[in-house]
Order: sequence, then structure tokens, then C-alpha cells
Amino acid sequence: MLSPVIVRPVASYEDAAALDAAVEAVFAALPAEKQPTPASRVLLKPNLLARHAPDKAVTTHPALLRAVVAALRRRGVTDILLADSPGGLYTPARMRALYEGTGMTALAKELGIALYDGCKSVTVPAAPGGLVREFELIEPEVQRDYLIDLPKMKTHVMTGASLSVKNLFGCIPGLKKAEWHTRFPDKERFGEMLTDLCRTVQPALTILDGVVGMEGDGPSGGSPRPLGLVLGGADPFLVDLAACRIMGIEPERVPYLAAGIRRGLCPAEFPAQALDGDETLLRPAPFRLPASYGAGDTDFARHARGPVAWVLPRLERWAAPRPVVETAKCIGCGRCAEICPRHTIELNKTARIRPADCIRCFCCHEMCPVQAIQVKRLPLFRHL
Repeated sequence: MLSPVIVRPVASYEDAAALDAAVEAVFAALPAEKQPTPASRVLLKPNLLARHAPDKAVTTHPALLRAVVAALRRRGVTDILLADSPGGLYTPARMRALYEGTGMTALAKELGIALYDGCKSVTVPAAPGGLVREFELIEPEVQRDYLIDLPKMKTHVMTGASLSVKNLFGCIPGLKKAEWHTRFPDKERFGEMLTDLCRTVQPALTILDGVVGMEGDGPSGGSPRPLGLVLGGADPFLVDLAACRIMGIEPERVPYLAAGIRRGLCPAEFPAQALDGDETLLRPAPFRLPASYGAGDTDFARHARGPVAWVLPRLERWAAPRPVVETAKCIGCGRCAEICPRHTIELNKTARIRPADCIRCFCCHEMCPVQAIQVKRLPLFRHL
């Protein structure tokens, strides 16, 4: 039996009643054995990519967290911890600044919940049957017994979409994320790794913030996209399939969904019978895709025919989208060099990327605090 995916309209974050009703509907759809109890040690895992104010649509909005905490309190839960680990150095000072900048510090004081800044990690075996044998995870993910995944609905320059499954990459501590990009630099295997991670972490519940999402060069360099929706359910893959339908993104172009489809973890498209809500809410409202995706794939050789087919694989690396530093915007903070998996970025007042060594993970673009790193492709290939 398919796990239901709840979709509810929420016009704005100021509409507390609509947010509460949407979140309560997600909790109420859980079977009794999967409901949190007063004894549950709950971990809230929002998307706190970087220190951006909530109105920038980069991070999960505090108003959604407030509604989730209210639903937990109605169920007698008192032990609630909020934690995340963005890219870069994973230190208490960095985490406190992140919580402050994303509105989580004020929220925690208002609601009386704890924010994790211990910055410790634990190695655990990965779920069997995948590519990965073990994961190093942030400590609270291992110590807590009820994980609620709270992603933001966004496009993503590497994975096409940043949704429920991708949000769990924040369970990997700090700079350890760069190691996974190095081990799996191609999208397909990176998607397999994210699928392994999701199966290992196993969130009890997912609630997706689609009130205002992000389109374009997400997860941080795009534009806010008002959508007015909250989605949720127990199956993060099904939640993401529903989100992709709304965003107008083909699931097979999202590496971790493609991996889930291959493994039989989810169907190839969102099944209508799984919807709990008005079917008109699933009507596609296509998001503007990242420049790295263009009008199609960069794998030209796969579509080639005839005598030129042998030439195109040699052009692949040269023609693919790449991160480019806009030196006029660069403030020389070094965040890009810090996160780069292959250490291909040098600093001399401003950042410089060595193109020959770049694996196009776009971590630098994701972490730049002033959006000085853009995703570009050569003019000849922009419309392929």
C-alpha cells in the first residue's frame, strides 16, 4: 500500500492557521505505530544551507518549524532538538552564527527547543545493498529516535532539485561532504549515494516547505518562487515525486530519484492514488531550471549518431556547464576554497578556479555568500 502524500495550500508564512492545519494533516495521516509519543526524542532537520535570512527562500522558513513544534507538543513531545550541518567548517561558532542568521535562534528561544552545536559525528553502517558501506553522520542523527525531514522546495545546479532526499545530505558533517563529492563526482553515482544515505537515515516523517520555493540556480543562487504549498508524508521519495510533478521536472533527471526508480524504491512518476489533497494542487507550475541543466543534458555523446559520435565524448568536458568567478563581486572570503572537494580554487584577493581540475559539483556556487560564482556554459552550447 502506498504511503499517502499530503498536499495543502498555504498562501503565506503569515497564515499561521493554514500552516498549522497543513502540518497537522501530515501528522494525522501517519499510522498509529509511526506517530511520535511523549517519550520520543525528536530531531528536526531543516535545510539551513547557509546564513541567509528566511525571506531569501534559501532555507526552511521558521514559520513552518513553529507549526511542526506545535503539532509535536499536541502529542505530548517535549524533547525536541534542531540540527543541521551545511558545507564548510563544522564548528560551534559557525553553527551559532548559522542559527542566528536563519532565524532559528529566535525561534528556539520562543518555543523552548534546543539547537545542536556540539559538532560531533558518529560512523554507522550504511543500509545494505547499496554502494556505500558506512556513513559518518552528525551525532544527534544517531542519538535521536524520531527524525523529521524539513526540506525546502528548490532547484539545484548539480542534482536538478533539492528536496526531501537531498536535504538529508545535511546529516553528513561539514567538510566530510566534500569527500563524497570526490568519491562520486558524476551525478548518477552521487544520486546512488544519496539514496543509500536516505535508506540509512530513514526519516520518520517529511514535511516540505513549498510556500515559497526557489527556481533557477538553486540551492542558493536562484530566485524566490511563491508556490503556496506544503507537502508531506512518511515516504520521502513519494513526496519528492509529487514536488517534481509540480515543479515540472522529470524525475529521471534528478539523480537520486532516478536511483530510487532503478532500485524499485519508488515508481517512475507520482501515482495519483497516493495523493491526499485537491488534485488541482499537483497541476504543474514549471520552475526555471538551473543554467547547468539548460534545455537538456550535457551528455551529447549519448544522443550522437553517425561518424561524429566518436568526437563528441572528447568535447563533453569542455562543453559542460562550469562554475565561473565574477571577480567584481568576489570578497575573497575563502568559503569556496574551503569547500572545494578537489582543492581547485586558489585565493589571491579574489578566487580563481582551475578549470582542468574542476569536477563540477558546484559546491563553490552553493556556498558563496555573495553569489559571486555563477554557473555558465560556452555560448555555442547554451541551447543544446
